[in-house]
Amino acid sequence: MTARVSRETTLDAPVLEVLGKAKRPLKLKEIANGLGVKEDGYPELKEVLARMTAEGAIYRSKHQRYALPQQINLVVGRLDATRGGAGFVIPDKRDGMLDVFVPQQRLGGAVHRDRVVARIEHRKARGNPEGTIIRVLERAQSQVVGSLQRGKHFGFVKPDSPLFHFDVYVAQEDLAHAEEGQKVVVEIDDWGDGTKNPEGRITKVLGDPDDPGVDILSIVLSHGLMTDFPPAVEEAAGRLRVDFEAEAGRRLDFRDRLTFTIDPADAKDFDDALSLVPLDDDRYEIGIHIADVSHFVQYDEPIDDEAYARGTSTYLVDRVIPMLPERLSNELCSLVPGEDRLTYSVIVKMDGDAHIHGFDIAETVIRSRHRLSYAEAQVIIQGQTPRPEHKELLFPIQTLRRLAKRLSGRRFGRGSLDFDLPEARVELDAEGFPIDIKESVRLDSMRLIEEFMLLANEIVARHATKRKIPFLYRVHDQPSPEKLERLRGFVGAMGYRLPPGESIQPEHLKRVLAEVRGKPEEELVNTVVLRSMMQARYATENIGHFGLAAEHYAHFTSPIRRYPDLVVHRLLKRLESGERWKDPALREKTMARLDDTAEHASIQERIAERAERDSIELKKVEFMERHIGSRFKGRISGVRSFGFFVRLDQYFVEGLVPAHDLEDDYYEFHENSFALIGRNTGRRFRLADPVVVEVIGVNKEERQIDFTLVEGPDGKPGTGEKKKEAGAAGRGAGSRERRKGGPSRRPQKKAKGR
Repeated sequence: MTARVSRETTLDAPVLEVLGKAKRPLKLKEIANGLGVKEDGYPELKEVLARMTAEGAIYRSKHQRYALPQQINLVVGRLDATRGGAGFVIPDKRDGMLDVFVPQQRLGGAVHRDRVVARIEHRKARGNPEGTIIRVLERAQSQVVGSLQRGKHFGFVKPDSPLFHFDVYVAQEDLAHAEEGQKVVVEIDDWGDGTKNPEGRITKVLGDPDDPGVDILSIVLSHGLMTDFPPAVEEAAGRLRVDFEAEAGRRLDFRDRLTFTIDPADAKDFDDALSLVPLDDDRYEIGIHIADVSHFVQYDEPIDDEAYARGTSTYLVDRVIPMLPERLSNELCSLVPGEDRLTYSVIVKMDGDAHIHGFDIAETVIRSRHRLSYAEAQVIIQGQTPRPEHKELLFPIQTLRRLAKRLSGRRFGRGSLDFDLPEARVELDAEGFPIDIKESVRLDSMRLIEEFMLLANEIVARHATKRKIPFLYRVHDQPSPEKLERLRGFVGAMGYRLPPGESIQPEHLKRVLAEVRGKPEEELVNTVVLRSMMQARYATENIGHFGLAAEHYAHFTSPIRRYPDLVVHRLLKRLESGERWKDPALREKTMARLDDTAEHASIQERIAERAERDSIELKKVEFMERHIGSRFKGRISGVRSFGFFVRLDQYFVEGLVPAHDLEDDYYEFHENSFALIGRNTGRRFRLADPVVVEVIGVNKEERQIDFTLVEGPDGKPGTGEKKKEAGAAGRGAGSRERRKGGPSRRPQKKAKGR
C-alpha cells in the first residue's frame, strides 16, 4: 500500500531558499551558515537534507554538495514508460518544463511509474528534451506478474505488462514448484542497473493462463491493485453507525422532497441523486445530492489511509475494485431508495432557461424514492411510464432534461468539447469468456446526469476560487505545440483546417468536430483529436479545464469512488465551519498535503485507466481468437511505417495489417498524408479508408490481433499471402469452443466528471 507523504516543513523552505540564491552547489557547513544553524544543530540539519534528497527536493553530488535539481540540469519526476521501450519523465514541478524523453538504453534500470532523477542531455528548439535517468528515488512496485519459462537450472518470468521490457531471472531454488507457462507473481530482489536482468523469487502461483479468472487476476496484480481490504479497515468500517434523526436536526432535511437516482442497471453503489421543486415565476430549486462520505471517513484514520492509497475505484471488464469497503460503498453511503442517507448537496435556484439565480452548498439528509436505470429514465424522458409508481417522475425528469439541454448548449457555445465516441461493451459468459462485443449507446438520460454533475463541479470550484481557500482542482492543459502540429497535419490531410500558431482555443477544435459530423471519418477524427489532448489531472493551482472550456472545475460528485472528491468535501466543510487558513504555517501545511494528494490521485487514476483498458483489450483478443479465418469490413484507423491498423465495423476491435504483407509493391510511409503509398503503383492506404480483412492470428501476451488484407479501398484484392498456419503456430492462434452460460455485462461507471 502506498504510504501517505508527511512533509516536515520547518526547515524545508529555508533550505530551498538558501540553495536557490547560491551561485554554486553548497556543502553542509555553507547551508548551515546560510540558515544561521549552529554546530549543535548539524545533526538535525543532516536529517533534513537526507530526507529532502530522498524525496528529490534537492540533489547531493558525489562530492557531498547540495543543489536544487533544476540548477544542475536535473529533473525529478515519475517515469511513464511506453510500449516501445522508451519512457518520459513527468516532472514533479512543471514550471514550464516539458516531459523529458528517455531512450530505452538510458533508463538505467528504472521501470514504469518509478520516481526518478533524470539528467537533461539535449534540449531541442521544439519538442521534448532528451535525458538519462541517473537515480531511482522510489520504486513504484516490488513485484511483477508474468509467465514462467523454465530452464534446466533456472527460470525467467516474462512480465505480462507490455510496459516492462525485460525478463526476471529466477534461481532454481526460488521457482516455488511453478510449471512452464504458468502465471506467477515474482518478488524483485534486485532491479539491476539496465545492463542485466532483474532478479527475483516466485511468491505465488496463479495457475494456467486459460484457467477461469487467471487472466484478469494477472492484470489486477500486475498493476499493483489491491482487491481485499486489510482487516483493520474492514473492522473500522463495521463499527460505523449513524443517528439519522440527530443528523436531520442539524442538517437541511430534504426527506420530503421527491428524490431519485439514475445509474447503470448493474450499479451497486449510488453516490448521487437529484430533486426538483417548482418555485414561483418559472423557477426551480434543483438539488444535486452527493453521498456524504466525509461524515464517516475521517482524515488519517485506517479507512482514509486505504482510500488514499487506492485513490479511485477501478472498473475492470468483469468486476469493480472499490475504493471504500462494502459497508460504506454499498450500505451506509449508497443512496438506496427508501432509506435515510446523509448527503452533501449543491442546491441551485434556476429559471426555465437554465440561468442560475443563487446556490447553497449544504449538509443534508435525503430519502431517495426511486432507483432508476438509464434505460428506465430514458423511457420517462420520452414521455412513457411503464411502471405506475414512475408517473410522479414525468415532470421532474422531463424538466431536468430540458434544463440540461440548455446547460449543454451554453457550455458548447463557450467552446466545450464533446467527444461522442462509441465505447465497446464486452459481454462475458459465466466463466468470464467473451461472447460478444457491442456498442455502448449513450442515452439522453446519461447526458442529463452528466450535465448536472458538471454544473455542481463548476459551482464548487468557482466558490472555492472566490473564497481563495487551499483547494484541489481538476485541471486540463491545452495541447502541447508538438501535439497541435501533428493534429494540424492530420486534419489537414483529411481536408479540414486548424488555424496556424501554437495557441489554439477549444472552439477551433469544436469547429472541426462539427464539420466532420455524420461523415465516414467522424469517429476517426474524434479519436485523433481526443488523443491529442493533454491528460486531465488534479492540481492545487487553478489553470482551468481546456476540454470543458471552464475557468473553474473540481471533482465533487463521486466521493464513493474518487478520493479527490472526498478531499473537496472536507475543504468545503472546513470553509463553512469558519476556517480561513490565515495562519501562513497552516496554509503552507495544507497546500503541501494537497499537492501530495493531487500527484498521488493523478497517478492512481492512470493506473486504474490502464488496468481497465488492459482488461478490455485482453477480452477483445480472446474474442477474436474464435474468429481466426473470418473476414470483416473495417476502416483504417492508424498508419505507421510498419503497416496500418484497421478497426472492424462489426466489433469495436482493432488489428494490424503489416506492411510486409502488401506484396504487390514497395510501400513507403508518407507522414504528412498519413498514408502508405506504393512506390511503383501509387496504390494508397490512408486513414479512414474502407477495407476488408481476415483475422490470421492473435497474441494474448501482447494483446495484439493480426489481420491480412482481403480487399483494399480501391476494390482490388489484397496480395498478401494468407498466413493462417504461421499465425496459428507462431502467434497463439487457435479455435476455442463457445462456452455455455448467460451473458454478463461489464460493470459500468458513470460519466460524471472529466
